[in-house]
Amino acid sequence: MKTLTALLTSTLLLATPAIAAQASPRPDQLAFRDLYRELVETNTTLSSGSCTLAAERMAARLRTAGFTEDQLTLFAAPDHPKEGGLVAVYPGSDPAAKPILLIAHIDVVEAKREDWQRDPFRMVEENGYFYGRGTGDDKAQAAVWIDTLIRFKQEAYQPKRAVKVALTCGEETNGAFNGAEWLAANRRELIDAEFALNEGGGGDSDGKGKVLGQTVQIGEKTFANFRLETRNPGGHSSVPVPDNAIYQLAHALTRIEAHEFPLEMTDTTRRFFAEAGAVRGDAIGDAMAALARDPDDKEAEALVNSDRFLHSNLRTTCVATLLDGGHAANALPQRAGANINCRIFPGHPIEEIKAELERIIDDPGVTVTQLPPKRPAPPAPPLDARVIGPMQTLVDKYWPGLKVIPSMANGYTDATFLGAVGIPAYGVPGMWGDPDGNGVHGLDERMEVRSVYVGRDYLYDLIKAYADNP
Repeated sequence: MKTLTALLTSTLLLATPAIAAQASPRPDQLAFRDLYRELVETNTTLSSGSCTLAAERMAARLRTAGFTEDQLTLFAAPDHPKEGGLVAVYPGSDPAAKPILLIAHIDVVEAKREDWQRDPFRMVEENGYFYGRGTGDDKAQAAVWIDTLIRFKQEAYQPKRAVKVALTCGEETNGAFNGAEWLAANRRELIDAEFALNEGGGGDSDGKGKVLGQTVQIGEKTFANFRLETRNPGGHSSVPVPDNAIYQLAHALTRIEAHEFPLEMTDTTRRFFAEAGAVRGDAIGDAMAALARDPDDKEAEALVNSDRFLHSNLRTTCVATLLDGGHAANALPQRAGANINCRIFPGHPIEEIKAELERIIDDPGVTVTQLPPKRPAPPAPPLDARVIGPMQTLVDKYWPGLKVIPSMANGYTDATFLGAVGIPAYGVPGMWGDPDGNGVHGLDERMEVRSVYVGRDYLYDLIKAYADNP
């Protein structure tokens, strides 16, 4: 689930020269393109696809490259046979060096052929873009991870630390079987690593081939749904009474609407506001930098809050997303309910936010129930120079003049499950998106061809930098 890159284009306005256009793909890029195509063209929607098949196809490619069976683990829960995944391990030479983990989800959001201009499960290269469901979220990254291991084999590369790849299912559908969650709970040793590289970071462009900024995602909010419900004996609508389940619920929703959770900052968001604000060159940028210096600056906060992304990046948010009530047009309602979706700032357990909602509503007649699944709420990963340093070094090489800016996601990824078991996960820079979001989760999803190819090279170099220097 891409949560940040398209939202930051308005923030990162410092442009640098675009990487020179490539006349034709290199042979290794053509080989990668074939792997990428196979992954995109394997339907992995929850309704009609199979992550298990996609994982098996990637395992077959690794076997062909020379991986042995003890280096490959295909997994699937018996009650979710089509939602399986793959863990592959490329061994390191230093047994004392902790591995790194490359994780990507291979499930995709639903896509209907009748809605798309092109078949969503055929990868089409057109007008400088790869089109297809999952081309951006998250099969480009998954393909790069598998391709990287294949290239290691071809080069007989000997890293000091092991490099692991985990392809998992279930990230895109709340409540579905989640492979990352399953691995963390049942095969923690299989994915053990010093840190993980994940989705969530990346670059922004002007939509015309010029890369404007690169970010690394460090931390994300916790996702939680709460059910608000009111009940009433009801009765005939010809004799209304003040005690009405719908009105009672409406009053509760109004209180939630009016509530503003307090401003908060992590080390990551403080640095993001300082550095991203400095390059904007506008009033909001100045206010961002002012807030980084002084979070109590109310004038700066008011200006920053005018940007919906920045406003949410500074606090927990809770919003009504679903509503139901009543049982007949000519009867007083016996029940009314609403779903409240909260994105919880790091450091706050879900139970604390439930208690806060009850306090805000201040009505014992409104029940607040936390709905499953309950996500963990791990702390944000550290701003580790050993992780961010190599990212910046390679950004200097690929995009001179750009700075890797740490950011926190307003949404969530599978990093949640890794962080909960002590594996910090970082959303990597590299590939870039357009200002319109590239159709991720929507129609005609696409990735710029150069973004994929250049991002692939950047990530390959980055992985080697980590693997060679434990």
